[in-house]
Amino acid sequence: MTLRLFNTLTGQAEEFVPIVPGQARMYVCGMTIYDLCHMGHARMMMAFDVVYRWLQVLGYEVTYVRNITDIEDKIIKRAVERGITIRELTDEMIAAMREDIGAIGIEAPTHEPRATEYVPQMLSMISTLQDKGLAYQADNGDVNFAVRRFPGYGKLSGKSLDDLRAGERVAVADGKTDPLDFVLWKSAKPTEPADAKWDSAYGPGRPGWHIECSAMSCAVLGERFDIHGGGMDLQFPHHENEIAQSEGALGHPFVNYWLHNGFLNVDNEKMSKSLGNFFTIRDVLKKFDGETLRFFMLRTHYRSPFNFSDAHLDDARSALRRLYTALGSVSLPDDNAAGVAEQPVDAGAIDWTDPRAAAFRDAMNDDFNTPGALAVLFEMVTDLNRTKSVATARLLRALGATLGVLQQSPQAFLQAGAALTENEIQARIAARAQAKKDKDFAQGDRIRKELADLGITLKDGPDGTTWVKA
Repeated sequence: MTLRLFNTLTGQAEEFVPIVPGQARMYVCGMTIYDLCHMGHARMMMAFDVVYRWLQVLGYEVTYVRNITDIEDKIIKRAVERGITIRELTDEMIAAMREDIGAIGIEAPTHEPRATEYVPQMLSMISTLQDKGLAYQADNGDVNFAVRRFPGYGKLSGKSLDDLRAGERVAVADGKTDPLDFVLWKSAKPTEPADAKWDSAYGPGRPGWHIECSAMSCAVLGERFDIHGGGMDLQFPHHENEIAQSEGALGHPFVNYWLHNGFLNVDNEKMSKSLGNFFTIRDVLKKFDGETLRFFMLRTHYRSPFNFSDAHLDDARSALRRLYTALGSVSLPDDNAAGVAEQPVDAGAIDWTDPRAAAFRDAMNDDFNTPGALAVLFEMVTDLNRTKSVATARLLRALGATLGVLQQSPQAFLQAGAALTENEIQARIAARAQAKKDKDFAQGDRIRKELADLGITLKDGPDGTTWVKA
């Protein structure tokens, strides 16, 4: 079965046919980097991390570009408020972003261009648009894109110019000749700091948000590439505007497949600071480990609405523990003493003719259907608990690796976050064993209960007593 993905541009699932056989080039709109990343950002980056990983599993040579917007009104405002330079602020927030998403196992893209490094390319594209009559400089110094002069406007979002007439309530006093026009170059304001301004043929200023992605994607991936992704909230106007200015400048289509991940809700309501249900990734990681958070997001298809709640995270943690418990019941000969595979799992070594692997692959090839793929893993757990098959355990771990899960030792995962140290727990286990030997069963029960109250569950077996975090 070949990979099929849902193309927002056509509104249907299509077979993925890359422009260059064996290669996949993908651009995803990344962070506007003025604050810590929140769960909505995690949702987006996780969705395309899955796409990135699976394309590689299929054998494509993937060039994945996820940009950083490091110049924008909110960035300028925050830097001024803190009394630091824009670069100091964005460097700090980029480091925080990488730390937070790294904890969830989100891989670094092939390229991570910063908007401020591509201003010359943006100005070149703006100049081309002006030469073609698709852009004009307003009296206030801004350079705007003339939407009504681009005949294909609205083809991504399905919005016609008539549908957009509601936008005419926007004041035209900002220098636009039409309310639908959008800014390509913002003329500098006297109150803005020097590091928010670039010299140009249009006077000092800075690029608009939309032109940044067009210039960066074309500069790094070429004038036509395979996949462009981002959150569903970017479909209009950001991605619609990207199409207009890119194709207006290039004179031909520049992206073959548009992918959009679904919205994030918190307890069935949109996440919002005003509603008091706003969570940064860092907030969530204080209570839940990174792999649990990753697994939680994998349980929802990337295009579906994603409902965030502690109850759902608790359920995801329990489900992930079930997978690790099954793996922990089998001793793999090629594991080291800590129970971790000595070598990273090679997806190319997976026997895809195995019916279970084939079912997993078919789910992932169906528009990256991670819930379907996880269902296969749980079917394997049922079999593993019954057979204790080393081959099944190895395949379970290998398939998990393609999604970025099940790569810890079962013991490490199941014991993580315990209230006591390993030595403290082992001392209590030894004391309980001695109490049982002395036939002081009441003392043994007290020790078990004391540990249980601390979230530590003892498991007695033929090889002795082990423990896991409840």
